Amino acid sequence: MRSFDRSQPDLPVWISAQSREYETETLLQLLQSMLTEMEESGRTPVILCIGSDRYVGDSLGPLVGTMLTRFSIPSPVYGTLETPIHAFNLKPTLKAIQKKHRDPFIMTVDAALGKQNAVGSILFNTGPLTPGKALEKMLPEVGDCHFQGIVNSADPLPSSQFLNDTRLYTVMTLAERISAIIQEAHIRKEAGTL
Repeated sequence: MRSFDRSQPDLPVWISAQSREYETETLLQLLQSMLTEMEESGRTPVILCIGSDRYVGDSLGPLVGTMLTRFSIPSPVYGTLETPIHAFNLKPTLKAIQKKHRDPFIMTVDAALGKQNAVGSILFNTGPLTPGKALEKMLPEVGDCHFQGIVNSADPLPSSQFLNDTRLYTVMTLAERISAIIQEAHIRKEAGTL
């Protein structure tokens, strides 16, 4: 089985706000391959969308989770607008996922801060992410791979300010794009086409 680690030359994958079709295609092929290999190895792909619906800047995860449940993808999805996964329930949710799913392969989705020219971009990488890092929250690392949507810039605002000063348009655009990529990777895996 192929090992998806940070040393791969094609990782991390950045999709810029003005990305070309081939950038998205590279990520789609990588995700489809990962999903296929997880299925073949007996692992359960689980999508964990982290964030709160109470702040625009932190709502990326719950928006993606809600969109994915509407697509009815075969992978279990945790974290929606109705039942968000955030700092207060992340640890019990991780325990529940480990208990319910055999050897889960967790794909996380979360909002992130970046440089001004990266706002509206998507980062995909293998390995865990640390949710709440920009706000200096002490949460466990989570995930076997992850999407981060750059929703705002930390400069010149303090990190906590981004929650209130993020444009909903930016968050919605990122959520639509991430959920469409995940859905398309599942469709391709089911169809068995690269």
